[in-house]
Amino acid sequence: MFDRLKTMLIKEAIQILRDPKMRFIILVIPAIQITLFGYAVNTDVKHIATAVYDLDNSALSRDLVARLERSGYFDIVQRVQRGDELRDLLDRGKVRAAVQINRGFEENIRAGRTATLPIIVDGTDPSTARIVVSYSVTIAERFSDQILTDYSLRKSGRTTGGNGIELESRAWFNANLESRNYYVPGVIASMVLITTMMLSSMAVVREKEIGTMEQIIVTPIQRWEFIVGKLVPFAIVGYINVTIVTCIALFWFKIPLRGSILLLIGSTALFLMSTLGFGLLISTISRTQQQAMMSSFMFTFPAMLLSGFAFPIENMPTSIQYATYLNPLRYYLVIVRGIFLKGIGLGILWPQLAALALLGSVVLLFAVGRFKKSVG
Repeated sequence: MFDRLKTMLIKEAIQILRDPKMRFIILVIPAIQITLFGYAVNTDVKHIATAVYDLDNSALSRDLVARLERSGYFDIVQRVQRGDELRDLLDRGKVRAAVQINRGFEENIRAGRTATLPIIVDGTDPSTARIVVSYSVTIAERFSDQILTDYSLRKSGRTTGGNGIELESRAWFNANLESRNYYVPGVIASMVLITTMMLSSMAVVREKEIGTMEQIIVTPIQRWEFIVGKLVPFAIVGYINVTIVTCIALFWFKIPLRGSILLLIGSTALFLMSTLGFGLLISTISRTQQQAMMSSFMFTFPAMLLSGFAFPIENMPTSIQYATYLNPLRYYLVIVRGIFLKGIGLGILWPQLAALALLGSVVLLFAVGRFKKSVG
């Protein structure tokens, strides 16, 4: 029995390694993907191209503009002389925000009256627009607080500071709020999903297509030995992907790994049960490798969208949120990010691990059952 299984494993390993395309998929694609995600996928909003329309042209208005520029979030790229120029700059996409300081800005402030400060943002990208508005409101509030403090000092001879509430915010687990720290660990999960599903989905159908399936069936090999011999090499490929991407994340992008590596390895095994199970299931229902590849793509694309990789699951409609419980990537992403960024362990992640174990067992058993029918 072990000799047959060993022979099957060696055959599959040779079949994988002698194919140049397969070696490219296993070794090069993960490095390319994590490099692209690490550098290109960045949701941090800084150096926003901004235009200023300063109708007041006073000391206070110039001070406000200087504060915007010093913040590092706004780059003043244009100072316009007419209001219609703002619209033209926004239409052409040369600026993403515009600040209009109306006449009487300084006079109103010094007289103790409210001074309005219109800030116009390009709303075609809502998430970026919200961040820009948030930055500008924060800077304007600090500017206003400073003016009120100075005003109080001039009036009464003492400041109002020390009696109010000073907000001090801190971000845990990702102190600088770097989006790279959030996305790069997620690449580990997506790479394991895509690679192992695509390879396993073509495993059985390739044997059917080239006509070797019947030859294998008439040999003394048991069907479970055939399945194990097919899937174990792909599981090893999954671990190679995890190792490559993790090393690049740690040593190139300096992403912190605060949790247990052993837990990462163990949870990857549970995740592989699902991905290999879905891949085997696709392989049993496909007639050609092209069909298998298209089917695996049709699975991985929505699985990525509904996993929380880029969009929060809590923001999705309720019915879609229920559907995400059938997505193994949803659980593995929580585990990987928890291990990397929070350093949490089994005591907190056990619900995700249990869900992965249950989902993987059901899918794998169903795929094996389907495989028996397809070759019976």
